[in-house]
Amino acid sequence: MDGVIEISGLENRFGAHQVHKGVDLIVRRGEIMGLVGGSGAGKSVLLRSVIGLQKPSAGHIRLLDHDIEAADPAAVEAVRSRIGVLFQDGALFSSLTVAENIQVPLRENLSLPEGLLDRIAAMKIAMVGLAPEAGAKLPAQLSGGMRKRAGLARALAMDPEILFLDEPTAGLDPIGAAAFDQLILDLRASLGLTVFMVTHDLDSLAAICDRIAVLVDGKVRVSTLADHMKDDHPWIQAYFHGPRARAVSASGAGHMTGAR
Repeated sequence: MDGVIEISGLENRFGAHQVHKGVDLIVRRGEIMGLVGGSGAGKSVLLRSVIGLQKPSAGHIRLLDHDIEAADPAAVEAVRSRIGVLFQDGALFSSLTVAENIQVPLRENLSLPEGLLDRIAAMKIAMVGLAPEAGAKLPAQLSGGMRKRAGLARALAMDPEILFLDEPTAGLDPIGAAAFDQLILDLRASLGLTVFMVTHDLDSLAAICDRIAVLVDGKVRVSTLADHMKDDHPWIQAYFHGPRARAVSASGAGHMTGAR
């Protein structure tokens, strides 16, 4: 098993409140893993722990064969240069143009001539389906969907091996969300990406995820959508068989029945 993210015994506490109670999770190279859970279950905390923004209370995280806790700062930075992160709504720098936003990680990690930086930014803009003129625009001049794509272009700037997505389709209309899902599938196919995606979007889970990690009771249950549909845990039953899930299934999303 080629695990590019390996989490074992992960615990996160905030004062007396324990969010994670021994999370074990392996994300395989080349797969799209969805992460779901109820409000306050610790989805974003888990994501921040994996990418090194949240120091866990206990447990171990291996990212691309490196123990994040034990590695020296230079090794950690080297690993971080091999991942890309898309935060909610893109998290772009408001005073920089789209092209300048994409160039930020390149300037921080590499010494490249200005002409090459411009060409790389233009290539990433095209890669995510934005028009060339989007590069000269400020984030405030973009629609919500365009900002997400611009944020994705920045996440892809360093040609990462792993792409982390935090609620990538939140706030998008159904057509825009479906188009974004297809873009992720296309990028995975063309770039060989591994994708770790925090989401609550049942359509996305059904359409693009190979496996789904469900955060319940401070731990994760990892399986395919078809197997989660059979799980008798009350929250999992409510999530995958509730009104929204039935609406997705009725609309023709065959993946909700486990078909891929």
